[in-house]
Amino acid sequence: MFTGIIEEVGRIAAVDPSGDGVRLTIHAPTVVDGVRHGESIAVSGVCLTVVDWTLDAFTADVMKQTLDMSTLEGVAPGRRVNVERALAVDARLGGHIVQGHVDGTGTVVSVTPGEQWQVIRIGISAELAPLVVDKGSITLDGTSLTVSDVSAPDADQHWLEVSLIPETLRATTFGELRAGDRVNVETDILARHVQRLAAFSTLREKTR
Repeated sequence: MFTGIIEEVGRIAAVDPSGDGVRLTIHAPTVVDGVRHGESIAVSGVCLTVVDWTLDAFTADVMKQTLDMSTLEGVAPGRRVNVERALAVDARLGGHIVQGHVDGTGTVVSVTPGEQWQVIRIGISAELAPLVVDKGSITLDGTSLTVSDVSAPDADQHWLEVSLIPETLRATTFGELRAGDRVNVETDILARHVQRLAAFSTLREKTR
């Protein structure tokens, strides 16, 4: 489990084929401090398991399903990624509960600069749209953010907006985003549970 508070912006150092997946090596000197085999590290929101490490990098396997669901598909050396170690039991939950289980990807529609913040609009699928609410929590590329606006339920194209302060732009890869870029999206686990419960409730009503 993670908090969505990014510890470090790492860099993809190597991408090696591994069956139908890949083995990634990520240069991230901060998060490898004290790392152990089998620990979880979120890479742009994707929970990966450490299989090897050095003083300044770690290696993890990425299966095909994860590649298909996330922006790690087609990743190449040199790409910068948001990195966070798993939450320690005695740590403060500064963001929100993040599992590192990506629901899919969104596409940057626009980036609008302001005097003190930057508004980024992300296009999302119709399947994810019901799970996103104004002022609710969302995880984009592993970063815990607050939704500042959402599309109407009957919109032709669904989207969400986040308003980012300078510190977030500095400490993550969000300052580099441009229209057309893809981001990993993880919706709030509570919203997903509510949706599932509602689906079963509706089914029971229909079978009465």
